[in-house]
Amino acid sequence: MASKLPPLSSGEIDVLYGLEPVLVVGEDGSDSAPVQDWLELTCPACGEQIGTAIDLSAGSLSYIEDCQVCCQPMVIHLECDESGNLVRGWADRGE
Repeated sequence: MASKLPPLSSGEIDVLYGLEPVLVVGEDGSDSAPVQDWLELTCPACGEQIGTAIDLSAGSLSYIEDCQVCCQPMVIHLECDESGNLVRGWADRGE
C-alpha cells in the first residue's frame, strides 16, 4: 500500500528541479520582489520597440539580453546618476 506524501511547496519544487525561485508580489507586500523600473527601447537588430524590466540597484552597467521579438542578442546600457536614478538607457549590437 502506497503512502500519500504531503504536497511540495513552490520553494521545495524549485530546489528539487534546480529552478530559480519565482517571486510573487502579494497584495500585502509579503514575498515581494524588489521594485523594478521599466525601459522601453528599440532592438538594434530588428528595429522593434520592446520593453524590459531593469534593476537599478547596481547603478550604471551594461549587460546582454536577447530581443523578445527576433531573439538576437543586444547590449543594454544603463547610465545612472549618483542617487541611483536612471539617466539614460539604450541598446546596441555591442560590436
